[in-house]
Amino acid sequence: MTDTAAPDAFDQARALFDRTIQRNFKGLEYFASPAPVLGASPKDLLIQRGTMNLYHYRPMTDDVYRVPLLLVMATTNRGYIFDMVPGQSLVEYLLKAGYDVFMLDWTPPRADEKTLTLADYVLDFIPSAIARVQAETGEQDFSLVGYCFGGVLSLLWAALHPDAPMKNLVCFTTPVDFSQMEMFQSWSDRRFFDVDRLVDTFGNCPADYLYSAFDMLKPGAKIAGNIRLLDNMWNDEFVKSFRMFDRWATDTLPLAGEYFRETTKKLMWDNALHNGTMEVAGRPIDLAAIGAPFLHVTAEHDHIVPSAASTPLIEMIGSEDKEQVTMKGGHVSLVAGGNAIKRLWPKLIDWLGDRST
Repeated sequence: MTDTAAPDAFDQARALFDRTIQRNFKGLEYFASPAPVLGASPKDLLIQRGTMNLYHYRPMTDDVYRVPLLLVMATTNRGYIFDMVPGQSLVEYLLKAGYDVFMLDWTPPRADEKTLTLADYVLDFIPSAIARVQAETGEQDFSLVGYCFGGVLSLLWAALHPDAPMKNLVCFTTPVDFSQMEMFQSWSDRRFFDVDRLVDTFGNCPADYLYSAFDMLKPGAKIAGNIRLLDNMWNDEFVKSFRMFDRWATDTLPLAGEYFRETTKKLMWDNALHNGTMEVAGRPIDLAAIGAPFLHVTAEHDHIVPSAASTPLIEMIGSEDKEQVTMKGGHVSLVAGGNAIKRLWPKLIDWLGDRST
């Protein structure tokens, strides 16, 4: 009688041994090698003022859509989530599809910029970026695409400028009902969180404070992620992806003090945007005034902006041409990585394509 199990067991043991050796060598490489270079798509810096940077990406096709596209990043994170590495870059994907791409990105506020307010972002930075996009392209029409709180800023600007030549408005994972941001509600509870004391003490809201708040949303995620990294250290593609996303997640930005104070009180405490009492520099916000074609994409497993916080938005927008889509993935994997390449990016291209001529 022939024992056929022995060769299989031997092969499995040899594969496990080889993988262990690779993991050890790769682990040494991991700690010795530099961090991956992200956000490397060729671009030109058009504006650098205050905390804002406006970039214009260089075209990758001869035929370009008439309507330019302005990406608006959330103020808590770096914009290179849109431009990770070649083959995993939304910016590159848009450029190859023929779009003229600009991005409004943010830098840490200096100590003397602690007085920046919500009005500076909505009534100064965004309009300045739009005006420069129009000047660069010679086109008045433009599309605005906001991610997370970048979507909130885009909404506020759009509501105050209903007659602007905005061709399309797209938001990804954008909250509107802040009462449903349960974990953030807990740590910003006005009974225990003295936002005035924090801002008056530090000037700007420290990045470590914000990173800890995001980290608390999934307290075991970092440990679990490191375990997965160890188990998959032999896999170059896994390690590459892990390093990209880990670098971005930990690259949290501080927020200008008055801006943080104002958004905490108006949005987290008063839920003013959802309740219809939101104002910017004394000007009331009415999302029903937004009439441009509107697309809102939410993530099925979003732990940062739960669906209950984002889904009411579609009904508040006044546009007749509006659509909400919920896709598989989380807050970050919706916009970057393999999930985004298969789901969000093609949807965005198809939706904009019919509306960008």
